[in-house]
Amino acid sequence: MLAARPRLRSRAFSCPGSHARSGAGSRSRLRARSRSARPLAAATVVAALAAVTACGADTTGAVDSGRVPRTSGSAVASHPADHAREPEHAMPDTHGEGTGVGEGSGVGDGSGDGLAVAAGGVRLVPETTQFAANWPVELRFQIRGVGGQAITRFVQEQDAAMHLYLIRSDLVGFQHVHPTMAADGTWTATLAAPASGLYRAYAAFTTAVDGRANRFVLSVALVVPGAAVPTPVPAPATTTVVDGYTLSLAAPQGPPRAGTTSPLTVTVSRDGQPVTDLQPYLASYAHLSAFHQNDLAFAHLHPLGPAAIGRSATGRGGPTLTFDALLPRPGAWRIYLQFRAAGQLHTAALTLTAR
Repeated sequence: MLAARPRLRSRAFSCPGSHARSGAGSRSRLRARSRSARPLAAATVVAALAAVTACGADTTGAVDSGRVPRTSGSAVASHPADHAREPEHAMPDTHGEGTGVGEGSGVGDGSGDGLAVAAGGVRLVPETTQFAANWPVELRFQIRGVGGQAITRFVQEQDAAMHLYLIRSDLVGFQHVHPTMAADGTWTATLAAPASGLYRAYAAFTTAVDGRANRFVLSVALVVPGAAVPTPVPAPATTTVVDGYTLSLAAPQGPPRAGTTSPLTVTVSRDGQPVTDLQPYLASYAHLSAFHQNDLAFAHLHPLGPAAIGRSATGRGGPTLTFDALLPRPGAWRIYLQFRAAGQLHTAALTLTAR
């Protein structure tokens, strides 16, 4: 007989003995912790994962799924007070066709790292940041603007109004899902059951600020208590195999240089033959999500060319896809490349080093 699922307790990101108390004071402390939260450096990942065992198991809710409903609401405007509360590294983002940007945390040049919880007067507010291990998770959150009001109007891009990415601090457990939004602006992301460990969730979306549609990537730390077992990050490689498909990575101009765009190519083959019938997934022949080994900085790339992304991506892509990689940090990056072939979605993983 299956054990009863633990009940959800919405509370601050903390371990037993340091739980947030109710009232205005605890809410202020929660906001302060959210603003200062940062992923752990690679040197502390093993110790941090082991420390998770000191936290008591917490909860999650029931599983649900569905399409993003169309909603209405007023556009959010930027406010100086909100800018004052933003982390120093909350950098802008321009996630557009063929840019291959290193997704930032606000609006502008795409030079950010996706690690901020707020930018441009917009804030990511999760209902809770602690979940039980080995149970499917419903991560609920709002995107709030001026005065703490939930934003309910978003621009659909890449066939979804909200993209949510999840990664554990040792760069495993990758998920890319598309939450659904309720009328009050609460998003629900259904996630596969996570193993114990420290995680980061990234929300990528477009909404209006000062009357202009702007793209954001905001993120928050999550914890899944229990006996976490860290996984070593694989060494850099140029090939990987997933579901019978071989993916070959090449950097025509040498290893990518952090902070500048560098070309990357991915060639897909099967049984030694080039694959030329890649199918669009979320309006693109591929999606490449990258996470930095030391601090979980984030980048998301799409293939270059009008036939590789958007409405022109209607079938028969491959075998070679070209990306303009803009990675905000030097060092090791774990990349997850998602592509659709033969009617199935496949996810390949490689480690890449940026100079």
